[in-house]
Amino acid sequence: MKRIPSILAAGLLAALAAASCHRPTVIPDDELALIFRDAYLSNAYANDARARRDSLRIYEPLFARYGYTAADVEHTIGTFSRRKSARLSDVVERAIDLLEEEGLRYEGEVAVLDTIDRVAQRTFTRTLLADSLLRVSSPADTARTRLVFDVEPGEYRVAYRYEIDSLDANGRSMRSEFWLENERGARSSVYYQTLRPGRPERFRRTFNADSTHRRLHIDLLRFTAPPRRPSIRFSDIEVIRIPPAAQAVDSLYLLQLNVRIFADEFLRAAAADSL
Repeated sequence: MKRIPSILAAGLLAALAAASCHRPTVIPDDELALIFRDAYLSNAYANDARARRDSLRIYEPLFARYGYTAADVEHTIGTFSRRKSARLSDVVERAIDLLEEEGLRYEGEVAVLDTIDRVAQRTFTRTLLADSLLRVSSPADTARTRLVFDVEPGEYRVAYRYEIDSLDANGRSMRSEFWLENERGARSSVYYQTLRPGRPERFRRTFNADSTHRRLHIDLLRFTAPPRRPSIRFSDIEVIRIPPAAQAVDSLYLLQLNVRIFADEFLRAAAADSL
């Protein structure tokens, strides 16, 4: 997904800091997209000309060209949190579309666009489970190997290590089972992993949940034959959720509203991710 370049943000923040005290005006979305587009181009020119990136000589005339001031831009961005049908990210998308329609690409700046999604997703990635050790030495212990998580759209990454030692009497009749439960209670995306004795093994799998899914089921240990004495150790068990890129970026914009989307910490995160 395409996102506003961080270089644009740095310059706009400086301009907004010098906003005048007149009664601010809400800028229509279409015009705001044009302002974002022109600000991006101004930054590209400033880089080529080695001008100061935070110079108000670049941004104040840009705002004035559309009949607005820095205070108007700041006020408009702040209103997005109160407008139910409007999203700042939609305006940003339109600004990027305008750039592409005109065929104006600056490779050093556009590279940042691809990193914003990753920054946002990393920010809102959540660890649902982190367990260092789970030992199963009797069939009754398998109750602790059954895990269930409520889900919402996004990626769910499951990882763990296991080792079946010489005391185990089940051979290859053990496996792990995973599935997503849909809104009707039926299984989907079912996956089986045979547990192999003899040496430590590592398992990783990603499950993609959508709006029809309700739960993720993880059964670390199931028997495919009458169970005998097990002796298996699970370690480094981890379940994490990674939100969809669009949702993560929208959440980041909400977190950074009132021009905080242009804050230094956000820009540093984007810059670091692009290296």
